[in-house]
Amino acid sequence: MNGYLMQEQSFVRGEDNFIESFSPENKYGTIFEDDGETAYFYAVERDAEGQGLKVLDALHIYEADEPGEVDGNRLDEAGEVDGNKADGVAGGAGKKTSKLIIVWSKDWKKCALVIDGYCHAIFDFEAQSGYNINEFPPPNSIWTKGERKMTGELIKKLF
Repeated sequence: MNGYLMQEQSFVRGEDNFIESFSPENKYGTIFEDDGETAYFYAVERDAEGQGLKVLDALHIYEADEPGEVDGNRLDEAGEVDGNKADGVAGGAGKKTSKLIIVWSKDWKKCALVIDGYCHAIFDFEAQSGYNINEFPPPNSIWTKGERKMTGELIKKLF
């Protein structure tokens, strides 16, 4: 990914987390929130005074009780990858610590959420679009009006 690393933080999936990142060049920002059950990535806009926030879009990232991933491999309900127990992961022997990064494009108009080296969501503030893996929730009538499908080709195009 080509851009500016604005946040880098370790977190545990399924524990309360609130990680924000704002562009220093415009009024846009993003917020990653895990409320212990569900995680979302939000596109937000500061008001003219810079005090309040308006949510432009929300992208579903994961359910805390869903199996996670280890090294890009999907975990099953028992916390196993291909029949092998994965130590220290949610659903396995313990909870896995993940690494979250938030990257902004060099023009400060696009922002990506990367967890454990895998891009989970992108907001394109110029095109008013949000993309994620599971295309949920459906586009809203306020901001994202097109398709939500995030692909490797889209990631390369935007970053």
